Amino acid sequence: MLLTNRVILLTGGADGIGRRCTEAYAAAGAKVAIADLSDIKGSEAAATLAAGHLSLKCDVSQGEQVAAAIEQVLQTYGRLDAIHNNAGIAGPSTPLHETAEAEWDELLRVNLKSIYFTTKHGIAALTQSRGVILNTSSMAGVIGQAAHAAYAATKGAINALTKSMALDYAPLGIRVNAICPAGVWTPMLRQWVADHPDPAAMSAYLDAIHPLGPCPEGDVVADAALFLLSDQARFMTGHLMHLSGGAELGYRR
Repeated sequence: MLLTNRVILLTGGADGIGRRCTEAYAAAGAKVAIADLSDIKGSEAAATLAAGHLSLKCDVSQGEQVAAAIEQVLQTYGRLDAIHNNAGIAGPSTPLHETAEAEWDELLRVNLKSIYFTTKHGIAALTQSRGVILNTSSMAGVIGQAAHAAYAATKGAINALTKSMALDYAPLGIRVNAICPAGVWTPMLRQWVADHPDPAAMSAYLDAIHPLGPCPEGDVVADAALFLLSDQARFMTGHLMHLSGGAELGYRR
């Protein structure tokens, strides 16, 4: 029970990696406030847990909605111990010159500006609790990814932002880290593979890029996220944790 009575705001917590983190945090004793664009999926996720968790409809790209969500968390629980910035989008799968301006702007709003909003509106509460911020990034932001320029740019920005935030908030006792998965099976990734001209070949590719084994499920991310939010990681900040199965390592046959 590494997170007993901790109050965690988890964005994008109703599906995919976020849903696995929701389950892991609740099982570890936390109170989870699931902030998700879909109130239906959020309510369904909260309903699968024991009593005491919260579902909040929230578009993380809209500052007033983020502020309202955090205020509701504070009214409900009286404290906030952690913010896990997990909500994000991945499309379009294009090089930069083929990316529409509207697509570029949406990726920055959802993936990056949302962290500005949760930090701006949550920092006072986290200062009181000497809390934790965790950002879901991607190996695409570390090593790059072909035909995914705008997405990789947002994740690279998150990695740099994580380090700067860690320095800024260390005097307040607030730790800031990021997790960087490679391939992880989520509903979004499964749909992306299904839409590919050769789904079988793409699925085989995702299984082959991880030296430790085939493309994993979201529980591998949830396990690492749970550790980073717990006191077991109490002396870790500004860290980009690779959850890649070794995908970025070495020459391979």
